[in-house]
Amino acid sequence: LTFPLLSVTLLVSFGSSMLYGYNLAVVNSPAVYIKAFYNATWSQRYGRELGPGPLTLLYSLTVSIFALGGLVGSLLVGVLVERYGRNGALSRSALLVLLAGGFMGFSRELGSPEMVIIGRSITGLHSGICLSVVPLYLGEISPKNLRGFLGLMPSIFICLGVFAAQVLSLPELLGEDRFWPLLLSVVVVPASLQLLLLHCFPESPRYLLIERNDVCGATKALHRFLGTPNVQDVIEEMKEEQRSLSSMEMVSVWQLLRDRSVHWQTLSVVVVNAGMQLSGIDAIWFYTNIIFENAGIPVSQIPYTTVGTGAIEVVAGLIGCFTIEKVGRRPLIIIGFCAMGICSAGITVSLLLQAALPWMHYISVACVVGIIAGFCMGPAGVPFLMTAELFTQSHRPAAYIVGGSLNWLCNFTIGFIFPFLQMSTGAFCYLVFCGVCLLVALYVYIIIPETKNKTFVEISHIFS
Repeated sequence: LTFPLLSVTLLVSFGSSMLYGYNLAVVNSPAVYIKAFYNATWSQRYGRELGPGPLTLLYSLTVSIFALGGLVGSLLVGVLVERYGRNGALSRSALLVLLAGGFMGFSRELGSPEMVIIGRSITGLHSGICLSVVPLYLGEISPKNLRGFLGLMPSIFICLGVFAAQVLSLPELLGEDRFWPLLLSVVVVPASLQLLLLHCFPESPRYLLIERNDVCGATKALHRFLGTPNVQDVIEEMKEEQRSLSSMEMVSVWQLLRDRSVHWQTLSVVVVNAGMQLSGIDAIWFYTNIIFENAGIPVSQIPYTTVGTGAIEVVAGLIGCFTIEKVGRRPLIIIGFCAMGICSAGITVSLLLQAALPWMHYISVACVVGIIAGFCMGPAGVPFLMTAELFTQSHRPAAYIVGGSLNWLCNFTIGFIFPFLQMSTGAFCYLVFCGVCLLVALYVYIIIPETKNKTFVEISHIFS
C-alpha cells in the first residue's frame, strides 16, 4: 500500500463518496424548517398556505429529486469515462457541487423553494456520476490483493458523510432554522479540495493502456501508484486483456443486456444493486427522525439518537473494510442482507407490541441500528466493487450504467413512496424490506462466486 495509492483513495472518497452519504441524510433533521420555508413562500406568493397533502408531496419531491439526478448521472457515466477518463470525469463532476451549493445556499435569501429542488437534483447528478466512477477508478488502479480494502474505502466515507450530516444537524451546531441553507451547501468544501488536488494523480493505467493504447503513460502511472520500477508483470496482464478484447469495441448497455456470455454477471449486478436500495436503508436515512418519533423516542432526544446510529455506521464500515480481504466479498454481502432482513422484521414486531409494552421502542432503535450496521458492513460498498470485478474492460462502463441506473431508480422510488407507504400500511411496511433482503441474500449464496484475489480475466472464466 503506497502513499500515492492511499492518498488518491482518501481524496476521491472524501471529495465524492462522502458527499453522497451527506446528501442522503442532510434533509432529515431540517425537514421542519424547510417545510416552514415552503409554506411561508407559498403564502407570500399566493396568499394561502399549503395543505398537509401538497406540503408532503413537495417535500417528498425535494428528498427524492436527489435520486432522479443520480439516475441521470449514472446514465452519463459511460460517455464521461470514455471521453475524459476516470480521473478526468471525477475532476469535472466536482464543478457540479459548487453550482448546487450556490443554488441551495442562496435559496432562502431569494425566497425560492425551486432553488432547493434544483440544487438537490444537481447534487444527485454529481453523486450518480461519482458513485460509479470512484469504484471503477479505484478498482482499476488497485493491485488485486488490495482491491477489496481500497474498494470499500468509499463506503466508509459514505457512512462518514451520513454521520457528518447528523452531527452538523444538532441544535448546538447548524440544526437551527437560520442555518439550514448553510447545512445544505457545506458540500462545496470537500468538492473544492478534490478539484484542487486530483490533477496531481495519474489516470487509471488500465484505461491508458487498454482504451488509449498509451503504454508509456500506463507504465508511468503504475510506477507512481505501486511505488516500484518493476511493473512488467502488470503491463503484461493488461496487454493480455487488451488482446482478448482486440476484436471487441466498448459495448453499449443494449449490447451488454443482449450478450449471453455475461448473462449471469449482468443479472447479478441488477439483483444486488436493486436489492441494496429496496432493502429500506434509504427510508431510514431520509426519514430517521419520523421513524424514531413513531417508535416513541422523545423529540428532544431524537437528534442525539440519530448521531449515535451514525457513529455505529462508521464502525460497521471500518469492520467491513478491514475484514473483506480475510472474509471475502460473498460472505460479507450475505451476512449484511440477512442482518437487515431480520432487523426489518424486528421493527414491525416492536411497533405492533409498543402499545402493550412501552419499552419496545428500545427494540425499534436497536433494529434500526442493526439495519444500518448490516448495510455498512457489506451491501454499502461490495456491489460497486463486484461490478468492477465481474466484467472485463470492454463491458465495465456499461455494467456501471445498468447497476447505477437501477440503484438510483429504486432510491427515488423508496424516497418518494415511503411516507405514503408508512401512512397506509403502518408497521407492516418494514416486512416488504425484510422479504427483499432475504431474497437477495439467497440469490448471492446460490449464484455469485467469490472473487477475492482473482484477476478480471479469471473471474470471467469462472462465470463462463
